[in-house]
Amino acid sequence: MAPAADTQQKEGRSRPAREGKARRRALPWAVIAFWIVILAVTAPFAGKLSGAARDRPVDYLPASAESTRVEHLLQKLPGGNTSDALLVYHRDGGLRPADTKAAQEHLKKIAGRYELRGGDKPPTVVSKDGATSMTALSVSGLADASAQGKAVDGIRDIVKEDKPEGLKAELGGQVALMSDQNEVFQSIDGVLLLGTAGVVAVLLILIYRSPFLWLVPLGVVGVAASAAMAGVYGLIKAFDLTVTTMSTSVMTVLIFGAGTDYALLLVARYREELRHIEQPYDAMRSAIRGCGPAVLASSGTVVAGLMCLMAADLNSSSGLGPVGAVGVFCALAAMMTLLPAVLVLLGRRVFWPIVPVYGTEAVHRRSLFAAMGNSASRRPGLVLLCGVAALVALSIGAVKLPGTLKQEDAFLKKPDSVTAMRTVATAFPDASSLPITVVTRTAQAGEVEKAVKATKGVATVQPGRSGEERTELQVFSVAKPESAGEKKTISALRSAVHDIKEAQAIVGGPTAQQMDLDTTNADDRRKVIPLVLVAVMIVLIALLRSLVAAAVLVLAVIASWGAAMGLSGLVFGPALGYKGLDPSLPLLTFVFLIALGVDYGIFLMHRAREERLKGAGPQEAALTALRTTGGVITSAGIVLAATFAVLATLPLVALVEMGFIIAVGVLLDTFLVRTYLVTSASLLLKRWMWWPGKLSRGSMDT
Repeated sequence: MAPAADTQQKEGRSRPAREGKARRRALPWAVIAFWIVILAVTAPFAGKLSGAARDRPVDYLPASAESTRVEHLLQKLPGGNTSDALLVYHRDGGLRPADTKAAQEHLKKIAGRYELRGGDKPPTVVSKDGATSMTALSVSGLADASAQGKAVDGIRDIVKEDKPEGLKAELGGQVALMSDQNEVFQSIDGVLLLGTAGVVAVLLILIYRSPFLWLVPLGVVGVAASAAMAGVYGLIKAFDLTVTTMSTSVMTVLIFGAGTDYALLLVARYREELRHIEQPYDAMRSAIRGCGPAVLASSGTVVAGLMCLMAADLNSSSGLGPVGAVGVFCALAAMMTLLPAVLVLLGRRVFWPIVPVYGTEAVHRRSLFAAMGNSASRRPGLVLLCGVAALVALSIGAVKLPGTLKQEDAFLKKPDSVTAMRTVATAFPDASSLPITVVTRTAQAGEVEKAVKATKGVATVQPGRSGEERTELQVFSVAKPESAGEKKTISALRSAVHDIKEAQAIVGGPTAQQMDLDTTNADDRRKVIPLVLVAVMIVLIALLRSLVAAAVLVLAVIASWGAAMGLSGLVFGPALGYKGLDPSLPLLTFVFLIALGVDYGIFLMHRAREERLKGAGPQEAALTALRTTGGVITSAGIVLAATFAVLATLPLVALVEMGFIIAVGVLLDTFLVRTYLVTSASLLLKRWMWWPGKLSRGSMDT
């Protein structure tokens, strides 16, 4: 009986072990199967996102602005889908009879192919020197951006045919500008995705020094990107969310940058645990328990900061909030479930040739970050003072930031529409090439027209489309488009037409839109920035259990943002020759740098808190945290900066500026702020760094 009892007892003891082993084998496969289903379901919708993005002027305008209301009213007028363009002919030394004849033939062909208001003889103006002619075209029947783009391409093909040698023929105006911009946007997605993936792949190979390991996080990031694209497409269909190409571009960079950062932190902790825990499954559980709270808090700050953008009145900014949040959520979900599952199944061999062997200790070479920490510990007050002074000095460069970016300066390579506008500006210095649009009630149209003509700065007024309720007036300013003079004229026009109360007249057009953008961006900064700071502080306090530590991290990343803006002021205008800054960038870069930059402080301070809970003193905990996390956090910072730097390779000035500011801010935070300033502050404040949490209690030295 005794042997039988022993056998039953052994079987009873081994059953939980067998069940645990089976669970360790089954769970990773179940997670992978789940993500395969997700990928199969979402892949068809992910490919539709680029076609669902909207890049009309109204999609980038403030929701409640006067110029936005003008755009909506124009769509309701007869021929509401009419698109205005300028056909420009120029010959040095003066136009010849053959040139005029060719232009007339071109107009006949254009009128034969497209529906023009005014038939095949639209109004044409010739410059005083006889070298340039400008013909205003109003093309009807173009329902969307795709039809407008095809019409612009078709007209350009026509004017290039049978053209006398030496005659320049260019198509400008608002519809041509938007068409050229959309063409650039359509070329961005594929280039950006390949460029970002390539940069991440190279950096992961250099970081891991393994021929296989880099493929795992890169593949998982790709899965997260596909799921995020499908999720955003679902938001567009469900809630009619305004999603622009800029939003999807930023989301792509964000997924690759943030997702790779989470992977670096998890893999580094997993490698560390494999040396102390025999089974990969158990080592991964320990790694997730160790770094999971920091990763969750990191992603939480980004999501919280981005969601604050929904309070913005600017359509493109408010739409970017949920788009970016979906991207970060998908990156987090994939990196905390799919990545661990794949790594567990692959086991230790995925780290070849530097395999972490159970029961061994990692070879600790002389650490750069230990040296940095030691240098900060000798004179923390001086280090902190010098670091703050350096950031303040860099921030002063912000006074050199260029003014508002004009439409014609938005392209790195000037398209046909921009050269046409410049030709018109030179040939017709007394009139704008882009009209100011006034929309009034039809019953008061005559009275409003008189008031417009009497306004200082107005060159000419042309009647536009008219319906039973509303009438359009096209007003040309004496000053150049988007100049200070034209803005003054628009302000005067708004004052004049608003005085005619019963007319309910409003003023729009490209320059009016720019004015409304400037005003709205300033209002959005006042609303959104405090919300972002409060949201990030709440997440930090919940994670670190300290008001002081949270405040130090937030102040540090604010300083990084200010210094990045200052460096941009010294580079954009003086070095790169950019003539303007996109008005939405101060807010967007602030949100991204606060939300993303604080991540590295989270990783550092969370590890310091772990060390303090283990019994380490304040100084030892701060230096140990820097030494143990320095390498992986620096790698993460380089990856994030490099992914945003990919934006600087794209052909739009606004995206280049965004990529530069965020990349510089992340690098400053990685190498200066986190390494020296936060560490020095920790050494100076000692236990008070953790006030009012329990780690702040006790003697100053414990």
